[in-house]
Amino acid sequence: MALSERLDRLHRQGVTHLLKGGLKGLEKESLRLGPEGQIATTPHPKSLGSALTHPLITTDYSESLVELITPAMPTAEEALKFLGEIHRFVYSHLGDELLLATSMPIGLQGDESIPIARYGTSNIGMMKHIYRRGLSYRTGRTMQTIAGLHFNYSLNEAIWPILHEIETSNLPLIDYISEAYFGVVRNVYRYGWLLIYLFGNSPAVSRSFFSGREALTNRFTHLDADTLYWPNATSLRMSDIGYRNDSQTTLDISFNGVDAYIESLEAAINQPYPPYEAIGIKVDGSYRQLNGHILQIENEYYSPVRPKQVALSGEKPTIALKKRGVRYLELRAVDLMGTAPAGVTLIQMQFLEVFVLWCFLTQSPPMSIKEKNECNRNSLSVACCARSPHFVLSRHGRLEVINDWSFSILSEMLTISDLMDEGDPLKSFRRAVEAQLPLAADATLTPSQAVLKHLKETGQTISEYALSLSNQHRKYWLKEPLDEPMRDRFEKTVKESLVRQAKLEAHPEMPFDDFLKAYWLQQ
Repeated sequence: MALSERLDRLHRQGVTHLLKGGLKGLEKESLRLGPEGQIATTPHPKSLGSALTHPLITTDYSESLVELITPAMPTAEEALKFLGEIHRFVYSHLGDELLLATSMPIGLQGDESIPIARYGTSNIGMMKHIYRRGLSYRTGRTMQTIAGLHFNYSLNEAIWPILHEIETSNLPLIDYISEAYFGVVRNVYRYGWLLIYLFGNSPAVSRSFFSGREALTNRFTHLDADTLYWPNATSLRMSDIGYRNDSQTTLDISFNGVDAYIESLEAAINQPYPPYEAIGIKVDGSYRQLNGHILQIENEYYSPVRPKQVALSGEKPTIALKKRGVRYLELRAVDLMGTAPAGVTLIQMQFLEVFVLWCFLTQSPPMSIKEKNECNRNSLSVACCARSPHFVLSRHGRLEVINDWSFSILSEMLTISDLMDEGDPLKSFRRAVEAQLPLAADATLTPSQAVLKHLKETGQTISEYALSLSNQHRKYWLKEPLDEPMRDRFEKTVKESLVRQAKLEAHPEMPFDDFLKAYWLQQ
């Protein structure tokens, strides 16, 4: 159904106000650094709680890669405020350590300088660690230190029964919701290049990223002894040196519905891959990886957007989707905004909300392998080269200038933002979209251009720049301590998380080999 038709139907029903009220959440990764800018090799601080069971503060790939998670909130303002409060609490327990402000890491000294995250001795904790150990054999540890921001979003639940009736769907409501979310997933895949262009903030990288892989530096322009860059890049994080895995290039994970998605993911998890089989699974009594297949688990599949359902402890994500459908979406293509203390701004969050709604309301036919490959090429080319003059993308096999296509999308987003702003004299959603119009017209106004301009004008290396921003953020969060009730709330959550992990580890469990077999057999 076309955008105008869907909006017209909602308008006739008098329910356009239900476009507001979707829940927003943030997940922000940050590499922990020592005061001199080297990767921190200290364990995840116990004063921050258990990385396994704490709902708000955990680790991603490495002990040094902190992940801060907000609950789902009704407004972007609330989610951003809560993320700030987590930052204040974390910084009160970091001593002289820092959270790196940028997505691309600094201060690395080869793979062995990167400690793999540990989650204790429970079966669940061991599985999380072994999965990460497997990644170290498959892709190396360095790639896994790249940080980003994930924007989680679910539509206002009140809109679903009304849309279900308006569109006279024969599907049960839970299936209708899942299919609608997969329509959004396909459109994020189609148009997610726009987020990389507008919010890409990693055009340069420290030479330390290539420690042990120095031959790769020949692909870059050398700004100074430390800084490597591509002149027209927007996001090295989203380029072929970032979240990419050669074994996944031939994967055909389908986004044409929940059943097709689950079936194709499970096929990849069960498909042997000779180079990974050669690594070994359990060698000399110690696990190197969870299996020798293309994917160890679902999360190993790198995608700019994921359909999500809250999984129970030990439950496979695909089983959660199969049983309870899609609950929310996770957008994963956003770099940390290095100049923002929280890594993201309110205007960005408001833009992302309108973008997801535009993807929801815009027609989204099934996606062929050919179209998916075209979308992948578009995203990669925007990441590496979109600030070059007269840059073009491929749209159904035809070339389209990125500025024209961007304006077309932003113009339609303005229509949606006006509906979101009804009753709001500040017109905050319209302002969030309008703020991107100059960038769509002129690539020299993008955040990625600003980074390179700063480096060239100041003579700072990329590591010096990133360290300077990180120190600024540290001072920002420490200058205003948490109020006592919020501090007490966080301290209580820390204690509860440590107790939960201790109980898990004290409870008798089946041998890990049996646990893993049972995990794979879930249906």
